[in-house]
Amino acid sequence: MRLTSLANSGGCAAKYAATRLEALLSTIGPADADELLVGLDSADDAAVYRLDDERALVFTVDFFPPLVDDPRTFGAVAATNALNDVFAMGGVPLLALSVAAFPEELPTEVLGDVLAGAEERVRAAGALLAGGHTVRDSEPKYGLAVVGTVHPDGIWQKAGARPGDVAFLTKPLGTGIVLQGVRDGVAPEGALDAAVRSMTELGREAADTVRPLAPSAVTDVTGFGLLGHAHELASRSCVRVELETDALPVLPGALELARDGVRTGGDPRNREFAGPHVESSASEEWEALAYDPQTSGGFLVTVPGERAAVLEATFAAAGLFIRRVGRIEEGSGVVLR
Repeated sequence: MRLTSLANSGGCAAKYAATRLEALLSTIGPADADELLVGLDSADDAAVYRLDDERALVFTVDFFPPLVDDPRTFGAVAATNALNDVFAMGGVPLLALSVAAFPEELPTEVLGDVLAGAEERVRAAGALLAGGHTVRDSEPKYGLAVVGTVHPDGIWQKAGARPGDVAFLTKPLGTGIVLQGVRDGVAPEGALDAAVRSMTELGREAADTVRPLAPSAVTDVTGFGLLGHAHELASRSCVRVELETDALPVLPGALELARDGVRTGGDPRNREFAGPHVESSASEEWEALAYDPQTSGGFLVTVPGERAAVLEATFAAAGLFIRRVGRIEEGSGVVLR
């Protein structure tokens, strides 16, 4: 049985619409606790709770329906996606618990393969998979609740970008479009393999490389697309994010599929959320890639302009991918040129 045949949507394209989510969360008042350093109000990638002057806990949960048919790959992608939320906050994962829902008709070996793929990624992140919770459901779903640590003075948030910063991406775009192309039977050869390699790449090395350069702002580019997450960064930082399409990195086959009109169900939801705040002169295919919901996408990082060349050189020396994609200016909103 193909796992994707059991799902209405897969990966981070299954995220609840951001506009609806904002309305829902507005009904929950802010937590009144000095120890809660990052909570609902900042819409960051994880919550952060201070234990003492040297340690804070980073806590996140992320799960979704299958986006590929191979169960081991599904587990690996879902685990990477959740673990990277901790890395995106400047933290280090310690412990993970599985969040799983599976039809009873599926062989237990399938769930075993999902867990095996997840455990391999958890161990690669330097953490432990220590248990979890599983329920029966007609649609398979898998993910992790992850706890990590971070120094209270070393937390990365969306709200720190400043005019004069340079913006970078640590992974190419296009996972949603490529996966939809695979489901539609129109993806070019090799496109899925490249997308899987990207989606199973942990943010551990990228975070370790960024950390010494004290980034102004960092966020994980996932289900709300580059423009959705750039809008969140701009609004929380009270700045304007200017992005250049010529600089945007894309997965093999993604631009061609976007030109052919391939879109996910998350595309219109992301446009509804971020569109009113985006000024675009880009072509239709580049807009589609910028709105495309990413699963286990890269980090959107901003650093002061004087550190930009050092950041690029440091990533190049480490053999890691990074691409300069824009800049931060005074103002508001997002510009896509």
